[in-house]
Amino acid sequence: MSSTQSAPPRNHGRAGRDLPAAFASAFVLLAAVALGLAFEKTAFMLVVVAAVLVAVWELQRAFATRGIDLPEQPMMLGGAVMVLVAYFWGAPALVTATAVTCLAIMLWLLRRGIDGYVMNATAAVFSVIYVPFLGSFVALMLAEGGTTGGGLDDAGVKGILTFILVTVASDTGGYAAGVLFGKHPMAPVISPKKSWEGFAGSLVFTIVAGVLLVVHLLEGDWWVGVALGLIAVVMATLGDLCESVIKRDLGIKDMSQVIPGHGGLMDRLDSLLATIAPVWLLLHYAVF
Repeated sequence: MSSTQSAPPRNHGRAGRDLPAAFASAFVLLAAVALGLAFEKTAFMLVVVAAVLVAVWELQRAFATRGIDLPEQPMMLGGAVMVLVAYFWGAPALVTATAVTCLAIMLWLLRRGIDGYVMNATAAVFSVIYVPFLGSFVALMLAEGGTTGGGLDDAGVKGILTFILVTVASDTGGYAAGVLFGKHPMAPVISPKKSWEGFAGSLVFTIVAGVLLVVHLLEGDWWVGVALGLIAVVMATLGDLCESVIKRDLGIKDMSQVIPGHGGLMDRLDSLLATIAPVWLLLHYAVF
């Protein structure tokens, strides 16, 4: 018998995660967000742009497993421009930049010829809407208090914190209730670990967080907090399920391994990307 033994596999528990690594990664990411917002929110836009670029890179690699070749260069350049124009010039500029980016991608793909054009162009436009376009609503939210400054007195910073915290509340509530009480799968073919009990936990956590944040941080009406919680829990759940469908269709477990304990950046952004647009719309017209 050999004197050396292989280390036993790490037990990730019912959640299927390496919890110490996951919590450490989450702490680092949240600390980076908090520091960016606390000092100069314009600098935080660099974090948003960087996240968009990494997410586009992950999608390019993921689609390549199925022979879909996304044009990475115009998608990255266009995605960065979309985020920045949304921050400095608002929603009309974002719509224009999105249209130009999609057209530029289709023109770029003409250089490759006819074979695979429709497949690659369709996947590329889908990816542009999924990541840079939705991600640009973070810029719209942050710009609510102007494009300079920072700190908790700024309306845009408060909006970003509210958006992030209600989404975290949805994920946390769903995780806790799912691990403790989960028995009835919500979508067993798509996401076997997601249960209706977990969804109920997400609902409770998110509505409570929404009311507390809107009333005490944004100084808005309680009913806006309830609406915020309902929107966030539904959209965060749909975002998670949609990304699970994408990964299963592509035959991959994680988008990448750039975040220890979590997988890829897109594996963490799925709920946030799905939540930000309706949350911005609600807060823009009901609070700011």
